[in-house]
Amino acid sequence: MASTSVSKIVSAEPGRVWQLVGGFGSLPDWLPYITGSTLEAGGRRRRLSNPDGDTIVERLVDYDDVRMNYSYAIVEAPFPVVDYLSNLRVYPVTSDPRKAEVQWSGRFVPQGATDDEVVALFTGIYTDGLDALRQTLG
Repeated sequence: MASTSVSKIVSAEPGRVWQLVGGFGSLPDWLPYITGSTLEAGGRRRRLSNPDGDTIVERLVDYDDVRMNYSYAIVEAPFPVVDYLSNLRVYPVTSDPRKAEVQWSGRFVPQGATDDEVVALFTGIYTDGLDALRQTLG
């Protein structure tokens, strides 16, 4: 099993950040790689589309609005992994209540690629995503 985690500080209050990222169907609101999101199964599955026309289906595993965190698993995707589980979490920055730390992490079993290749892939997705979040929040 391989894993990666990316964390970024954003210049926005944690509650504001969570309002943007905390909706399971909200990825298109801040992540340019995802152009569409349709919730299914009572909001516990999301069917995502990207600019390449790929479909990614993910299942919500855990959601905690108070702790500003959710976990999800990939059901179907064009990525070379199985047993993918990811977590997105917003933390307050105790030294500055006008800032938040956002952590996006995942663990997975590479399939048809090396650990290093898949770690680099998801590290890039998480880094680009959190950089886009910073831009969206201004």
